[in-house]
Amino acid sequence: MPLTDGPGADGARGPLKLSDVAQVLGTSVAAGAPTPAPPGTPVTGVTLDSRRVRPGDLYAALPGANVHGARFAAQAAASGAVAALTDPAGADLVAAAGLPALVVDDPRAVLGDLAARIHGRPGDVLTTVGVTGTNGKTTTAYLVESLLRSAGWTTGLLGTVETRIAGERVDSVRTTPEAPDLHALLARMVAAGVRGCALEVSSHALVQHRVDGLVLDVALFTNLSQDHLDFHGSMEEYFAAKASLFTPAHARRGVVWVEEDGAPDASWGRRLARRASVPVVTVGAGDADWRVTDVRTGRAGSTFHLSGTLPGGPVELDLTCPLPGDFNVANAALAAVAVLHLGPAPAVVAAGLAAAEGVPGRMQTVVRDGAPLVVVDYAHTPDALDRVLRTLRGITPGRLVAVFGAGGDRDRGKRPLMGAAVAALADVAVVTDDNPRSEDAAAVRAAVLAGARSGPAEVLEVADRAAALDAALARCRGAGDTVLLAGKGHETGQEAAGVVTPFDDRAAAAHALQRWARTHTHEDTRGAAGAARGGRP
Repeated sequence: MPLTDGPGADGARGPLKLSDVAQVLGTSVAAGAPTPAPPGTPVTGVTLDSRRVRPGDLYAALPGANVHGARFAAQAAASGAVAALTDPAGADLVAAAGLPALVVDDPRAVLGDLAARIHGRPGDVLTTVGVTGTNGKTTTAYLVESLLRSAGWTTGLLGTVETRIAGERVDSVRTTPEAPDLHALLARMVAAGVRGCALEVSSHALVQHRVDGLVLDVALFTNLSQDHLDFHGSMEEYFAAKASLFTPAHARRGVVWVEEDGAPDASWGRRLARRASVPVVTVGAGDADWRVTDVRTGRAGSTFHLSGTLPGGPVELDLTCPLPGDFNVANAALAAVAVLHLGPAPAVVAAGLAAAEGVPGRMQTVVRDGAPLVVVDYAHTPDALDRVLRTLRGITPGRLVAVFGAGGDRDRGKRPLMGAAVAALADVAVVTDDNPRSEDAAAVRAAVLAGARSGPAEVLEVADRAAALDAALARCRGAGDTVLLAGKGHETGQEAAGVVTPFDDRAAAAHALQRWARTHTHEDTRGAAGAARGGRP
């Protein structure tokens, strides 16, 4: 919820004082013992993690899934926190730690706007483009950032794979950072001279108020299909979370992909366009404000025609996208329309798209002369697997083999649907472990296998992921075959029973191809060892 203005709330006037924070929250400072911080104490940062508190920070002591953050208030105080923001359940714990307490009923609901104020509202300085949807968020955000950079902008990127600030890479922990981290990163971007930032916005982030305090210049919607129902409960609730981005509290305008009538999950985009309470333009291959026509796809990517209208008049563009797949045509068209509405010339956008690079772990190929093509992709939903396999089927003259699994502690309902999607399109479906997390790995595989055995594909179960890849390659005959290694993409570890073991699908694929080559005499021994190439199968 928005906070009321108070003295010193404008970041340009210097740091907020503790009394200012209390005023904008509509509460008072409950004194800690034995020496409460004076009301004029400056608040220079905010964090949810007691281990990351720095002197001058406000510690947000929120209730967690297993333990209340207020239990770590003493650690925060020892590190220099000036006060703690908490709820009534945490108030006594904060007081016992000797920290002044700012107590509100729902601290998470006010944290985003408060973090924005503490950091001087950096989102108001930047031009921001946010991308939401089940699939395609990462690729679309990458494309937006790439197009802005090609237009001469200094850019930032926030997402699943990485965070970049004016070319400097910062590791990402989650798709959308917690609100204090988000606004701190945006402030770093402002300090680094960034003009435009592209970011992924997950449904979890919207429900948990992680993007509160940021009003996007443009919000993009890619698609909606089953995922995260363990968190949202139903597709309607999942849709409502996504739709909340297209309101004045979060965005100034929207760009929405609409599927053609009759396509799976076709209604969500059109429903969103009708429901949005900010101006929206639609993009699609059918009835849309911006139309995508004359699509031609191949191994090297796609070409398509994009037509629509800007305030200055009609636009007609022939575009080249170096990322393969019809789904990447949709991602590219969304990115292009968003950037066109921000001012770069159509010719600049066209040139920038043609020069765009692949995204790590998204349709990333691992190749070896004379060997099957291995494609590493993050696809981990039924719809994403369907889209990727349809693309690969169109460019694979031989056998198509898929290696995949489902994540533990996540939406259980999608597991048999994932199996069915693969078995309907691949010649061989190899079910293996993804990230079992705290669940029994065999039980997760069993749920996937239940769906896979409903289709015509040969079905194998191989628990070990590296061995599963070997089994997949053993079903291949040569260079005309393709193996999809799906689910983990850019990830560099596999989580099981609370332990993360180093594992990179791309490196595993290169090693598996080396092993395959030793047993196949038609291998060109002069060929180089397997190498990853982003986005160009």
